[in-house]
Amino acid sequence: MCGIVGCNFNTDKFIKAVELINHRGPDNLGYVNFENFSFGHTRLAIIDLNEEANQPMSFDDLIITFNGEIYNYQELIKEENLNCITKSDTEVIIRLYQKYERAFLNKLEGMFSFCIFDKKKKSFFCARDRFGKKPFYFYFKEKKFIYASEIKSILKLLDSTPIFNQNAFSEYLTFSTPINGNTFYEGIEKLEAGYFIYLDSTTFIKEKYYDIDKIEVSEQNEKDIVDKIEDLLINSVKQRLVSDVEVATLLSGGLDSSLVSALYSKYSDKKINTFCIGYDEHTHYSELPFAKLVSKHINSNHHELIIGRKDFIETIDKMLDFVDEPFADSAAIPTYLISQYINKQGIKVALSGEGSDESFLGYDNYFKVLEYYKNFEKPQEFEFTKEWEYNKRAYFNEPIYRMCGETFSEEQKKRLLSTYQEKNLIEKYKVDYDPTRWLTYIDFKIWIAEVLMTKIDRMSMANSLELRAPFLDHKLVEYLLGVDEKIKKGNTNKYLLKIVASKYLPKEIVHRQKKGFSFPFIEWLHEEYKEEILDTILKVNEKEEIFNKDFVKFIYNESKENKFKQYLWNLYIFARWFNKHY
Repeated sequence: MCGIVGCNFNTDKFIKAVELINHRGPDNLGYVNFENFSFGHTRLAIIDLNEEANQPMSFDDLIITFNGEIYNYQELIKEENLNCITKSDTEVIIRLYQKYERAFLNKLEGMFSFCIFDKKKKSFFCARDRFGKKPFYFYFKEKKFIYASEIKSILKLLDSTPIFNQNAFSEYLTFSTPINGNTFYEGIEKLEAGYFIYLDSTTFIKEKYYDIDKIEVSEQNEKDIVDKIEDLLINSVKQRLVSDVEVATLLSGGLDSSLVSALYSKYSDKKINTFCIGYDEHTHYSELPFAKLVSKHINSNHHELIIGRKDFIETIDKMLDFVDEPFADSAAIPTYLISQYINKQGIKVALSGEGSDESFLGYDNYFKVLEYYKNFEKPQEFEFTKEWEYNKRAYFNEPIYRMCGETFSEEQKKRLLSTYQEKNLIEKYKVDYDPTRWLTYIDFKIWIAEVLMTKIDRMSMANSLELRAPFLDHKLVEYLLGVDEKIKKGNTNKYLLKIVASKYLPKEIVHRQKKGFSFPFIEWLHEEYKEEILDTILKVNEKEEIFNKDFVKFIYNESKENKFKQYLWNLYIFARWFNKHY
């Protein structure tokens, strides 16, 4: 796992731009200049620890900077008859490009973002993996092209800070992060999951190479489905153990991380290390007892990290520094702290449980929204009714916004913001799916690609730790989208996964009520900052007059009663970032 930077011009600031992401790969910092082109890389050595695997890597007329892991690289060498000199997965990407040019991305299994520069063509070929596990930001304006793993490196290479992006702010209020390729900096974009870029002196192409929008329902026998899920999940876990260094797991005590840990333990030839986080107060949020139960069941070397208010407060600015823009998933902070703790144990790789809820219908809101749509065979049918035109917000936007938790709806944004035109932010995500698969599709496009993956990548890589998510194996995801809706729903959340898990975990874990990851972020915020929270938010208005002050005060007062918690957090994190940077 690594950090990448590149640009099509020479600048004396380039080395500093690479050094800014040294946390992503402290094992080696490399850079290459070719004519007016510059390429940089910071390496976290996990596969092929030898110097020959350092980057930027050059073969023939190609230079590659690559961030990620290709789990099937050894199989690809054999299947594609590739003549590789090194033992690294990086070289496999170069050899596939030489063989197929741009038509090889769907052969890769794993997580990746990379740029291949062709010296002869003076061209860039850049890509981001199917579900957005690895980040890729870019700037292309007035023939100046910059790409990087993190925004901070691009900002370093620009002559001035770009203006504030209002569209990104609107999306952030609803989804906790910008979507649709936006960032908070006008002109800096993030390449969307499943897309590639091709750029030369006359051409700029941004094109989708992968989607899950046309998968047919084919699986209807429950026993066969359960067996297939188990096989796919076992293979996914085994693939993600490919490493020349030790692999640990995050173990919260919830179903997802517990099953991943159990499968890893079953197929490991030694005791595995598991890690869990708890709190020194407001302990009703803690899941430590459940994690201990699983650890005892699978006989792991279990580690607990207990954090308190001081740890939380001291990490807020660190979190913002590593995401480079407002990011309102409060779970980013404990993710940062547990990643830091794992790194201090000398471990570079860990498995996590992200991605299960979206494929297996784990959220209660799935069932609420499905009830909402029960009179409609397909979401698209709303388009063809006068009622849809009259009240499209109620039928399309609002239920999806509610799925994202406590976030601002379009109606609430009109109350919050001084000037705001209502928008349909998810118009582009309408596909010809039944409600269950449609909701899963949207979650993969927004919640997973832009929120969960941002959280686990930025917070783990801030601490030189690579997190791998077995539930996000594309073969598993595609298979589950092809399972009949009624079978998938069953009679409980994660019905099918619980059948599989019952073979590996205690019933107390399999059938415990879903809790979701939560911690006392709003309690600690109020205890530490009190009225300063409101002052921080209102300070933004002194410059920009963005907010309706009365509505902000209402949210602040309600949050002291444990209501509108996420709303306040969204506003506070934005204001804290804005006041610092603008």
